[in-house]
Amino acid sequence: MTDIVTPLDNSISNSPEYILTLSCLDQRGIVHRVSGLLTEHGCNIIDSAQFGDSHSKLFFMRVHFSVEDGGITDALLRDHFAALAASLQMNWQLHDARKKPRLMLMVSKIGHCLNDLLFRYRSGLLPVEIPAIVSNHSDFYQLAASYNIPFHHLPLARGASPDARRTQEGKILEIVETNQVDLVVLARYMQILSPEMCLALKGRAINIHHSFLPSFKGAKPYYQAHDRGVKLIGATAHFVTGELDEGPIIEQGVERVDHAMGPDTLTAIGRDVECVVLARAVKWFVEQRILLNGHKTVVFK
Repeated sequence: MTDIVTPLDNSISNSPEYILTLSCLDQRGIVHRVSGLLTEHGCNIIDSAQFGDSHSKLFFMRVHFSVEDGGITDALLRDHFAALAASLQMNWQLHDARKKPRLMLMVSKIGHCLNDLLFRYRSGLLPVEIPAIVSNHSDFYQLAASYNIPFHHLPLARGASPDARRTQEGKILEIVETNQVDLVVLARYMQILSPEMCLALKGRAINIHHSFLPSFKGAKPYYQAHDRGVKLIGATAHFVTGELDEGPIIEQGVERVDHAMGPDTLTAIGRDVECVVLARAVKWFVEQRILLNGHKTVVFK
């Protein structure tokens, strides 16, 4: 199974490039006013996507553009757009398209997703910086060292007390703050985060798991699935929230299986799907393609 992940192509021009994302109540003239402001400020739209949700009555937009007028500063652009956003009551963000987001990867004892993301990072397929890897086990410190990435071993004993968990999570958040982390990726990190931790990482933490929930919980879900004769193997990537494994879904994937495949084969197929689905979700996040729409997401691919 393969998945092509390509970074933004910024080789065409040396002009500063930005990605604008916004949401607001749907109304006439939003695209016209946004594109008009960019034109007035010497900007060239490279690509644009928009979506109006008839259920939530919200409008979503993503614009990738370059600034071709040398007299337009970052501060000026932000100030003028802030005025437009205020008039339309927008939620908006303006991102420097050439700044690589900073990721922190978290893992326990199963490393396929970690290894896949590190390969994509090293190969230039995932345009990010990875300043830290965190684990409650020491299994992957050598893998981290091979990529020259600091490895933080923060163990938690089985049945650890709430105080011990709070202390460990406090250390994790210190690493996030110290390294100016933009996104935390739970690459099969098998600890349940506290509601306080989920709140602190709201909108900037992504988890991956098999799609057998809630039918097959606990250990060896693929063995449980094999016993029930499943015909589809899947994975789900979603934002982390205080509701376990129920955050807004970003991406899902499936593979067909059959009766001739044993539980180990199902597990291997499932792990391949998990790698691809998580890589897609991370790619779309760092390219600013994901906008929250209540308990759902809008993903501009």
